[in-house]
Amino acid sequence: MINEFVKRNISKLPPQIVTIIEKNMKRIPFINNRINKEIDSVMEGLEESMKPYRKTHETFSTLPLEGRSREDILREMEELNKKEESKWKEGYVSGAVYHGDKEHINFLNKVYAISSQSNPLHSDLWPSASKYEAEIISMTSDMLGARYSESDICGCVTSGGTESILLAMKTYRDYAEDKKGIKKPEMIVPVTAHAAFDKASEYFKIKMRHIPVDSNYMADVEAVKNAITRNTIVIVGSAPTFPHGTIDPIDDLSELARENNIGFHTDACLGGFVLPWAKKLGYDIPNFDFWLKGVTSISADTHKYGYAAKGTSVVMYRNEELRHYQYFTASDWPGGLYFSPTFAGSRAGALSASCWASLLSIGEKGYIYATKKIMDSAKIIKNGIQDISELYILGKPLWVIAFGSDEIDIYRVMDFMTKKGWSLNGLHKPSCIHIAVTLRHTQEGVAQRFIKDLKEAVVDVKNKPASQDGMAPIYGMAATLPTRGVVSDILKKYLDSYYRV
Repeated sequence: MINEFVKRNISKLPPQIVTIIEKNMKRIPFINNRINKEIDSVMEGLEESMKPYRKTHETFSTLPLEGRSREDILREMEELNKKEESKWKEGYVSGAVYHGDKEHINFLNKVYAISSQSNPLHSDLWPSASKYEAEIISMTSDMLGARYSESDICGCVTSGGTESILLAMKTYRDYAEDKKGIKKPEMIVPVTAHAAFDKASEYFKIKMRHIPVDSNYMADVEAVKNAITRNTIVIVGSAPTFPHGTIDPIDDLSELARENNIGFHTDACLGGFVLPWAKKLGYDIPNFDFWLKGVTSISADTHKYGYAAKGTSVVMYRNEELRHYQYFTASDWPGGLYFSPTFAGSRAGALSASCWASLLSIGEKGYIYATKKIMDSAKIIKNGIQDISELYILGKPLWVIAFGSDEIDIYRVMDFMTKKGWSLNGLHKPSCIHIAVTLRHTQEGVAQRFIKDLKEAVVDVKNKPASQDGMAPIYGMAATLPTRGVVSDILKKYLDSYYRV
């Protein structure tokens, strides 16, 4: 196979050389055709699992001549929802559904229905949208250190963590160009930071300077210090990181940024609605928010552990001057005065309404209670993993727990767990998998069931020969193949399949 040839002969070369070789190899018709053939072979199995309803439900590639009855449409949607709900409601899924309680879901659905027509773009028609979003930002920033800051913390409601991160990076780029004359901006980002920062780098032409992490999977402060140049516009730290659930040394990193008059962004998309409450519960949580003078922006996802409906996040800034560089205004458009705070023009005001309602209905005591349950379940899972000699935990996580193995193929363990109904996250560099503990996992017996199934998985992988079924071969290839362009091609093919009828 082509990938075996590449792994044997190219894997030890520097990444820059590998990229050049890969581009030239793909220009050779025979090699390019062979690579595409192997990718198509991989995708064939994936597409079948991605499109399970092709065999059981009617497919619509064009509009029906006559509209279907609403009753039929609702019946079909309820049937599909019932099938998919069973995958997460019993607590088998890492992350994805963070609350999932039926009463809470029904409450948010009612709130959404009340505000289903609202659009924050037309604040004159729906001034309630301004009330909801302003209060979401105020409550979230207060939770994240605004009350201890001498600054006028402000922010915006966005569609999710990726948009929050993209907006912050775009803001730093434009601020640095206007205030400092920086034409070739650079961002310093740990390799464990969310991929949305790489997306921002690509979209906004900000040079990415990736820095390594230490043995505990925390950003290397000395490496960050050495990476700073006159073109650095922002330094990034995570609280915690998505892959390994570890908190970067935000105190040291943000102070470096402050000393060098550089922006600092804390990505608390995953931990913003957990860490403040964990600290109140007595957990050893380092400072990561606006309490630190060097932190100039934070992203926190209300639709994760804030338990709002999917589609909301908050990006916050230390002052309004910085936030102004996020805004878009058009003052001489023939269509009138146009302005919007985020990438979207029209937005679903109902999502902001349901977010506001979620925050209010849960309250501080509710979040503390939920956090305690999550931490207790995470402790059971961590202790159980540590008791399995073939596995080890990466870093010092709190509730997002990554584990790997030096003895067995960890991706085959993931495949076994998938067959048991679990949905876990496969990770690379190093090869490992993780579980992000949610309220779904705090149900009675779920954490214990996870450890029981995990022990069975380890025994199964040790005693059975490797199979080419499942995701293990794909993850294994992606983890070891030095030509990342081939992996990128596979991912693009996957997206093509997603949109194929």
